Amino acid sequence: MIRNEDFIQSKQVPGPTKEEVRCLVMCKAHICKDDVVLDVGCGTGGLTVESAQRAQEVISIDKNPEAISMTQRNVIKHGLLEKVRFIEGDALSVMTELPSFDVLLIGGSSGELPQIISKGYEKLNLNGRIIVTSILLETRVEAVETFKKLNMIPDVVEVTIAKGKITDRGTMMMGRNPITIISAVKNEDGNP
Repeated sequence: MIRNEDFIQSKQVPGPTKEEVRCLVMCKAHICKDDVVLDVGCGTGGLTVESAQRAQEVISIDKNPEAISMTQRNVIKHGLLEKVRFIEGDALSVMTELPSFDVLLIGGSSGELPQIISKGYEKLNLNGRIIVTSILLETRVEAVETFKKLNMIPDVVEVTIAKGKITDRGTMMMGRNPITIISAVKNEDGNP
């Protein structure tokens, strides 16, 4: 895993997804060298970079041109430019034009999560994985409900991470936002 401080960051673009969360997402995504990964709402590119280290190709999508630029800078910094395609635009529109893929990572949905999951499901190869990261309660509920409607069995993991900050007196644990990771696999019978 790449350390948080090894990513180029900006106050105008969210991210990167924290190192410990990236680790769990990569674990749930089971990305292998032949996979094509779609990263929706790429932000600064934390998940794009981690995915590109493992996959055949990563397609990064974001509506925000600054996010696409930031992701591109991070991909270049980590020497993975030949494995990543960048698309600025609305995920639903973009996904219609894309070929099938193996892994769908959703970090941002602009309120269109059910539609993005459903459209992603249509394009997802058999045994493909969808992973949603959420900081909002509503997003968690939407993801679980949408997976169930698609006959996918959601796996829900909530993590709360605290990092130690060294002080004169000792180590103070500093809590970060809880994150929920909702994932599911597309297969013929709906079972994992």
